Amino acid sequence: MKIEPDRTTLGLISDTHGLLRASVHEAFRGVDLILHAGDVGGDEILAELRLIAPVHAVRGNTDDIDDPALAEEFTLEVGGMSLHMSHGHEAGSPTAEKLLALYPQQILIYGHTHRQLVSRVDGRLVINPGAAGPRRFDLTASVARLTVTPGAAEVEIVPID
Repeated sequence: MKIEPDRTTLGLISDTHGLLRASVHEAFRGVDLILHAGDVGGDEILAELRLIAPVHAVRGNTDDIDDPALAEEFTLEVGGMSLHMSHGHEAGSPTAEKLLALYPQQILIYGHTHRQLVSRVDGRLVINPGAAGPRRFDLTASVARLTVTPGAAEVEIVPID
């Protein structure tokens, strides 16, 4: 898939585990595309997200392995930059360093740890939007907004309630 506009805003979400908080609708207002980094917890989550914008989702370690709506990984060309999304569990306990070693793309998106992360390393960007579903590990639920313009990417972690 390739997107070519001058400015693209992506909604990044992960680890919903069957719960889509109403505040996600506001957090993703105006996004062009939603990327779900796994542990979706059911097709009804993707259906509700599609009310906001088109959705691409990958399979997490708790998702049904036979769900045809969930890919192992997803890649995208946007604003002249390459993007890769996976759940991250394929790296064991994922870190920015492990994912940067596994995938060549400029922007890497993952979930699994439930912990928000934005890391820039040698001109590459690694993002974990945090967990948007049931609260675990005493962490604030969150999503992220990624804005890509030709050759540049900016990300904002958005707390949700």
